[in-house]
Amino acid sequence: MATGYGELLRTRHAARLLSGTLIGRLPNATAPLAVVLFVRAEGGSYALAGALSAVYGVGNAVGQPLLGRAVDRYGQPRVMLPAAVLSALGMVLFALVGLEPLPVAYAAVLVAGFFTPPLEGGLRALWPDVLKRDDRVHAAYALDAVAQEVMFAVGPLMVTLLVAAWSEAGALLVINAIGVLGALSVVVSPPSRQWRPAPREAHWLGALRSPGLLVLLGSFLFIGIALGAIAVASVAYADEHGGGMVSSYLLSALSAGALIGGVAYGAREWPGASERRLQLLVAVLAVGYLPLMLVPGVPAMTALALVAGVFLAPALACAFVVIDQHAPSGTVTEAFSWLVTTFVVGNAVGTAIAGPVIEESGISAGFAVPGAAGAVALVVLMAARRFLVPAVRPAGRVVADSAGGGTAGEAEAENDRNGAVEPGFSAGRQA
Repeated sequence: MATGYGELLRTRHAARLLSGTLIGRLPNATAPLAVVLFVRAEGGSYALAGALSAVYGVGNAVGQPLLGRAVDRYGQPRVMLPAAVLSALGMVLFALVGLEPLPVAYAAVLVAGFFTPPLEGGLRALWPDVLKRDDRVHAAYALDAVAQEVMFAVGPLMVTLLVAAWSEAGALLVINAIGVLGALSVVVSPPSRQWRPAPREAHWLGALRSPGLLVLLGSFLFIGIALGAIAVASVAYADEHGGGMVSSYLLSALSAGALIGGVAYGAREWPGASERRLQLLVAVLAVGYLPLMLVPGVPAMTALALVAGVFLAPALACAFVVIDQHAPSGTVTEAFSWLVTTFVVGNAVGTAIAGPVIEESGISAGFAVPGAAGAVALVVLMAARRFLVPAVRPAGRVVADSAGGGTAGEAEAENDRNGAVEPGFSAGRQA
């Protein structure tokens, strides 16, 4: 297992791209907590803090696919670095102005959210060029999913330490400065500078004209709902079981389970079509959420949360492969960015649903929401499985081996894993 990941990370540029992307995404991973802490330090209410965080989230959800589409048209450096700088400047303005005047504060966090660079989608678009072999690309997707769990665990800790060492405003400034440096590290790398978007059909729907992608996004919207509901239900559970760090135990256990599952999933090759494997992974993920409704004592509940998280990263890694295969030509960054937006929206919906359910029917019912959402995610995949038929790779799509060989056709295919236009759409005019 360690040998496979070690080989992947020793591939030229791989470690730099992964670490740069993770560092560049720190502002996004920490923004909800950093904004709340800053607003409270400025004397604002929790309601105001929540509203500003929501505005940041809306901006992020809208901006990711639009910036992803821009990357697919103009390349990574011309879009990602200016976006990272504008996003950071939005947070700098927020830190300097504070809450007065309030419209400026809202505008600042909206700018910061909207211009968050689509580094996730950009990295996944680069992996085929950098790693050359499908087995390594699939392992990289799994490692990417695992790294997200680490980032979302370490990021809030960094914010807390910066607040303790300096101030809430200082934490905003430092985290966003670090984020710009991470984005800069990615866009000045040779793979990012040399990457060229594949020819694309001029279509206002962009990546969303792929029926397979729409099915996958519809399914993962409900997985996002499940995760948002678990976060709220965990806080309610903690209130009845000693408070304090109990909710952190559950959420950390969920992340630890995802980390374990992702590492194990990416350590081997899996036979068969990714589309069919994704259905199985989502089914097991949904089943794993059901025991949370038992709400036992803290040790047992923490163990259940660990088990519930095991199949999250594998499902994400497999979804990355499916997106890679079903995104129309020239839209791969946008397609991956839509998944980010789907999760952001799903989390918000899950949070909104779980609160009233818990108040009306109790904590067990709150933990039933993730199970129900997981079941709907599976139903979406199964009901629309005819749109997720395994993608047929065009001739020349097999990329070069580790020795660096390959044909001209292979070189053309590297920038776009789905060399053919999505079935059912004619190539037409090229953008």
